[in-house]
Amino acid sequence: MTTEESLRPQSLMLTFLGDQVLGRDVCVYSGSVIDVFARVGVGEQATRSTLTRMVNRGLLRRQREGRRMYFGLTEHSEAVLRDGERRIWQTGAVNRHWDGTWTLLGFSLPESWQRQRHDLRSKLTWSGFGPLFSGLWIAPGEVDVAELVAELGLSAHVKVFRAHADAGMDIGAMIEESWELPELAARYEAFVGRWQPWETRAPQADDALARRLLLQAEWLRVIRRDPRLPVRHLPDDWPAERAEKTFRRVHEGLTPLAEEAARHLIELVPVRD
Repeated sequence: MTTEESLRPQSLMLTFLGDQVLGRDVCVYSGSVIDVFARVGVGEQATRSTLTRMVNRGLLRRQREGRRMYFGLTEHSEAVLRDGERRIWQTGAVNRHWDGTWTLLGFSLPESWQRQRHDLRSKLTWSGFGPLFSGLWIAPGEVDVAELVAELGLSAHVKVFRAHADAGMDIGAMIEESWELPELAARYEAFVGRWQPWETRAPQADDALARRLLLQAEWLRVIRRDPRLPVRHLPDDWPAERAEKTFRRVHEGLTPLAEEAARHLIELVPVRD
């Protein structure tokens, strides 16, 4: 089994920890992580390097028990995982309850600030914004960008407003102009194509854990790239709902076998202060 579309080891690690560690006050043995990651095509050296990098970035803590090393969550990684959990199981992929509110962000940067402009646009895209005009970006709902702007040191150059469209505004056309809908739809279609066969297929018990890990990591990557545009203004055949149903069915089918595998593959110990 290999990681679909080169899922980053850190993304897989966070997904794994969200499944096995989050909310349980436990740490996981490094050897267990290496074993599970080998089943998704990540080698031992890459797994160890990922663990070390995540410790250095404040995403993991080490805990030694005898000659063995265990890894647990930090406040930072727990917050990241809680956000991912909400995004998958509560927020979902389909925005049916949009109240008509938009967040507008305008910026004016000196011509020479090419890097700052690039960084701001990248962060805005990741946060669900699309470019309405060159210096005016828009996102559905109320999006808090204060921290994002402050991190980039651009608070003095950015203005943020909440707004509603005029009654005569063609919102569907605006969405098509501001976001790459074909690219977004293609991600959902690719996810369905890859995972729909698993709605009726069962893996070997020990492979179910690795298969579920890939499923969740890939699904989270897809929906985190989705600005959650209001579904009533998207094309009628928008594939997000179909993809979400595939995700939930496959996840439900894999879970009994995955949990059985976790019981004998994964060694956990209680967190020590």
